[in-house]
Amino acid sequence: MDDDSRQSAVLTAVIQNVAETGSTNADMLAMAAAGAAEGVWLRAERQTAGRGRHGRDWASPLGNLYASTLVRLAPGDPPAATLALVAAVALHQSVAGCLPADAPPAQIKWPNDLLIAGAKLAGILLERAGDAVVIGIGVNLAQCPNGLARPATSLAAQGACVAPEDFLEMVREELAAGIARWRRDGLAPVRDRWLAAAHPAGTALSVHLPGDVSLEGWFRGLDASGALILRLADGATRVIHAGDVFML
Repeated sequence: MDDDSRQSAVLTAVIQNVAETGSTNADMLAMAAAGAAEGVWLRAERQTAGRGRHGRDWASPLGNLYASTLVRLAPGDPPAATLALVAAVALHQSVAGCLPADAPPAQIKWPNDLLIAGAKLAGILLERAGDAVVIGIGVNLAQCPNGLARPATSLAAQGACVAPEDFLEMVREELAAGIARWRRDGLAPVRDRWLAAAHPAGTALSVHLPGDVSLEGWFRGLDASGALILRLADGATRVIHAGDVFML
């Protein structure tokens, strides 16, 4: 299947809607194992066992977007992990199209969280099984959780009112176009788009690495593979391939 055919398939794929499920990502992984085709989407009005990265709970009240889709890896595709950057750019474009002109801009935080004025608006969770990569997207459209260690926000709080099904149509179109470019042009253009939508170079960050190691430094961009470059206080740089990143 060529790139244009793949994009067409994604754009015309069926969106399955359910009132409630445990996790759209878990359901999509099961659908992938049963042979589901690339481009299928599953949206739930509510999740009872939604999860974020590293198995964290994801609050899932009514009115927000909880949806997952499927990408089938093909020979010659860029590294699967870089789909996180593709999805972040697609989500950023969708959010930017909804925000009022006087609202603060949305910014991407590595690798794929979306923030507004430092408060978390959306998250993306990638999970892989064989040639199947499931992309799960959660966006605070109508409401956001309170009492978290880090602030959260919603599109409604920023003056934007959009229904989950309408927002998903925007995301689906942007992601289809992004996946087609990723396959056709490689990672470099995706990286450029990601950097244009991210918080600026010099942003102070704290990075929690596997093994309970923490680093603090300043954002220096992404390397050619999409990994985070962190400048440390002593002037050295550290390339981060996995970890939790927080803005200071």
